Amino acid sequence: MAHTEYDADSQPTPGTGERLRVARIGKPHGIRGEVTVQLFTDDPAERLAPGVALIREPGKETTDRSTASLTVTAQRWNKQICLLRFEEIDDRDAAEALRGSFLYIEAPAEADEDEGWYSHDLEGMSCIDASGTALGEVAELITGPAQDLLVVTTADGEEIMVPFVEEIVPEIDVEARTIRLNPPAGLF
Repeated sequence: MAHTEYDADSQPTPGTGERLRVARIGKPHGIRGEVTVQLFTDDPAERLAPGVALIREPGKETTDRSTASLTVTAQRWNKQICLLRFEEIDDRDAAEALRGSFLYIEAPAEADEDEGWYSHDLEGMSCIDASGTALGEVAELITGPAQDLLVVTTADGEEIMVPFVEEIVPEIDVEARTIRLNPPAGLF
């Protein structure tokens, strides 16, 4: 998965157990309606496979405000960029009109707690250090091929990318909505 661009659009996120954000549509690719996508899933081969029906929400700057769902007809990779084609889109202009849209799938009714975290589970949680000092708030979880990253927004608005590994993120308290961090010197 490639995260070639980071954009902290404040789009609505799905409620727990309802929908899972899997991608954001980028620019068109070619003239037949294919688009690039920024991935928010660790399993694009399954979640964005041909035949999968996706729920679409337009972004702030998206011009197509009416298309509510898209059905994947093809997925391929161009270097590290995922490209998708949809049954409902057949030309470059229609693809351009979708730019900035967020794509969701229906989330499983029962998520296995041991499988990991979804971005919407962690967004808004407070990050503290071992002494309880506030470090910031989770803006997003970015999944990557080597490791995941927590994007933490500090009180002064700076975004810090924290490797989501047990040594640095040893404890997540879901009920208290806090994440204890052991950041390396100089990260915050």
